[in-house]
Amino acid sequence: MRLIYTFLFLFPFVVFSQSLTEKINKLEQEIELLDTKNSVLVNQLNELKLEKIREDLHLIGMPQTIATEEIICHSAMCLVYSEPHEQAKWVAHIILPDIVKGKESRSNNFRKDMLIKTGSSEDNDYALKIKQPDGKYKYDGFGFDRGHLAPSADFKWSKKALSESYFYSNMSPQVADFNRLKWADLEAMFREYVTNHTETQLYIVTGPILYDTLPKIERGTNKVTIPEFYYKVALDLTNHKAIGFIMPNKKMDYPISSYALPINDIEKVTGINFFYQLTDSLEEVLENQKVIADWLPEKQKNDVDPIYQPSLPPGTFNTVVAKNHIKSGKTISVQGTVVNARETKGGHLFFNLDKSYPNQIFSVIIWAKDIVNYSYNPLTEFMGNEIIVKGKVTDFDGIPTMIIEKEDAVEVHQDGKMIMIIE
Repeated sequence: MRLIYTFLFLFPFVVFSQSLTEKINKLEQEIELLDTKNSVLVNQLNELKLEKIREDLHLIGMPQTIATEEIICHSAMCLVYSEPHEQAKWVAHIILPDIVKGKESRSNNFRKDMLIKTGSSEDNDYALKIKQPDGKYKYDGFGFDRGHLAPSADFKWSKKALSESYFYSNMSPQVADFNRLKWADLEAMFREYVTNHTETQLYIVTGPILYDTLPKIERGTNKVTIPEFYYKVALDLTNHKAIGFIMPNKKMDYPISSYALPINDIEKVTGINFFYQLTDSLEEVLENQKVIADWLPEKQKNDVDPIYQPSLPPGTFNTVVAKNHIKSGKTISVQGTVVNARETKGGHLFFNLDKSYPNQIFSVIIWAKDIVNYSYNPLTEFMGNEIIVKGKVTDFDGIPTMIIEKEDAVEVHQDGKMIMIIE
């Protein structure tokens, strides 16, 4: 009898527990269905965005072609392939604000572009792949990076578009210290521009400057041409801004702003008519622009180009050339514009010339103990002015730096005229 009572007492709870389990299972199934539906909708949305990119490229983004050229379009980029040089003459694509939330990463799925009727370059144009007795492969590289023209990171919102950026039709042989440094900085600058202007999309055209006397990768199967220079042009049609760059395929000492040009100038060098479908009046206005500050992050808008070295007197160097004297032990003069300054908690003064943190190229330090040697406040007097500092250049955390102790080690100039020198 006690057993029966116990069962009757527990039975409602067993039923109740089963009811909760059923509800949990039902909700989990509904969530799974919603996840599946959401995934389908996201894929549909991305396909529409890719279609819109191709439409906008045809309406605005692609350069003018000649009769013998064929435009090849993939999901998010279009190009004209130069068969004699086994690489694209140009690649056009668009950076969307979607990169802000994009999570796709490098695929490294380098492969031939099967849409190139004459055949694109391939693996053996950049390295030999030799199978070893143990079944593993050894790579014998030819000394060049497979440099993206339309960078994969610009498509990180779309797995499909990112994967297609690894077609060899989008590759060009680039010196590693070019591809991984200043060229990468330029690509990152345009992505950051879009993340700071999420109301716009950025039209980009990139390519090598090709001509018949350029060297080739002779060990490669297709003898790919090695460009000496690359160009990149950008158009923000929403805010009516445009700019271009030509950079040498080598390690560069000068900041990327030093290579900025109006698009019209790049058209003269390349013979390519960019953004020709704009109205003539708008095209003329946009393609004559070269306002690098428009493209820099807010904290870098005060940056200036280093002074043209040949314009400086003997013994005085700009902020780029100065680094060559880090180990010389010589006392030299360095001239540049103070674009940002700060005082540390310990009272030390730090000044960056021409380029702001974190892209600084030359710094000046006054230690707290030496500030008493100055009859003025260097923090306020130097800021925004050109200065000439005299001393020895040292390496301070990887940045060429000069430590100055007294007033006679510095001249302050404003509007080209010296306004302060105290000895």
